[in-house]
Amino acid sequence: MDELVVQRVASRAGAILVWIGGTLLVLASAITSQAADPAGPNLLVFLADDLGAKDLGCTGSTCYRTPAIDGLAADGMSFGRGYAACPVCSPTRAAFITGRHPARVGITNFIGGNRRGKLLPAEYRSSLPEAEVTVPELLQQAGYATGCFGKWHLGSPAQVRRHGFDTVGSNASGPGGGPAHDPLHARAIAAQASSFIESNEGRPWFCYVPMHSVHVPLKARTELVAEERGRVATLPPHEGPREVPEGDRMARAVQDLPVYAAMIRELDETVAEVLATLERTGQAGDTLVIFTSDNGGLSTAEGSPTSNLPLRAGKGYVYEGGIRVPLLVRWPGVVAAGTTCDVPVTTLDVAATLLDVGGCRLPAEHVLDGTSLRPLLTAAAPLPPRDLVWHYPHYSNQGGRPSGALIAGDGPPAGTEKIVEHFEDGRVELFDLAADPAEQHDLAAERPDRARALQERLAAWRAAVKAKMPTPDPEAVGRNATATP
Repeated sequence: MDELVVQRVASRAGAILVWIGGTLLVLASAITSQAADPAGPNLLVFLADDLGAKDLGCTGSTCYRTPAIDGLAADGMSFGRGYAACPVCSPTRAAFITGRHPARVGITNFIGGNRRGKLLPAEYRSSLPEAEVTVPELLQQAGYATGCFGKWHLGSPAQVRRHGFDTVGSNASGPGGGPAHDPLHARAIAAQASSFIESNEGRPWFCYVPMHSVHVPLKARTELVAEERGRVATLPPHEGPREVPEGDRMARAVQDLPVYAAMIRELDETVAEVLATLERTGQAGDTLVIFTSDNGGLSTAEGSPTSNLPLRAGKGYVYEGGIRVPLLVRWPGVVAAGTTCDVPVTTLDVAATLLDVGGCRLPAEHVLDGTSLRPLLTAAAPLPPRDLVWHYPHYSNQGGRPSGALIAGDGPPAGTEKIVEHFEDGRVELFDLAADPAEQHDLAAERPDRARALQERLAAWRAAVKAKMPTPDPEAVGRNATATP
């Protein structure tokens, strides 16, 4: 890069950093201004594991049955463009627990992941630092009882209480490790969350339910698998290919795997039991309920159990299939039933919403990377313009390679232009998500100035949060570039 180009990039980056910094201060100030309010409603968050954007009846599946979750959509707001903070689990969980971007926290891969390819993947933390101020800690300070029941995956389960949870359960068990009658701990998690809700009736509480469903191994109760096998066999036959190419992999193109359908039923049963507890104890009317997932559906590896089509790819990729997820919000008396919202929002916004609604006080100069969704939920105002950013400097188990992505907060129209930057070779793709949600038509060659401008904004963001990047691997020279364990 010659000196003139360096100066130009530095100038633009400086302006962008000023804009980012100002925006963060405005958002932090907006949430802090709510701190004087008394404790808000009860807060119930369901976080599914590997559930794709198209895996629910209310989001378009004609194979899977999800009556309880569909009921949340009918009674509240469905976000058509809900996004996970990362295409794999641990970073998204870190984003939810802290309200800060995974790159800022330092957890950018699923904990335990260590694949290599052309590049040496960026180093990342193997547990959530105790110095991080967490959402449950701030809610505790605001007077909330806090409970976490299910998958932690942010370090040792012994640390869960130290990050702000009074009561915990099913944190030490992995997916598929349960007994035959409850292989993914769905029943245990439902019972523990329900007990917590019942025991804290009369005071505000935050109940975090990070389920093991529908993560591999592909298992469910025997009777459910048999029932789904029979039902799926009666569905109309799939027309067209069963797989579509995705780089050097193939992605599943049809939803018809009986065991996965059974796993989703177990997931829905967990939601149904906890919601029934709210009704039985008379707390449903004063509880904000949020349902979402930690990343997109698994479609290119490990059995490829589901399809995200028409969205591209799946878990492990920064394409839409890997980061777009269901996001449903029910808040009786506040959120109108049966409403939809197409504003792009992320896990970070969910965290900011909990802090806002819970009346939390933020520490001085504390930086949050999300925006409270309250204006959208109440139809009071739009969100301020902002870029949405993903940073994944790793090789995923599913075939994804080190990359970053940015959805532009400006337009026209805002929130429709997306770039994907590939860190192995610096290649940039530009997509118009309004016209091409499947990301099949790269416009970078047609709009080089726009692609370059967004790439510079992405680079400036990385500098602002001190995001770690992959580095060249001298041993990779001359060998096959395909990522290996």
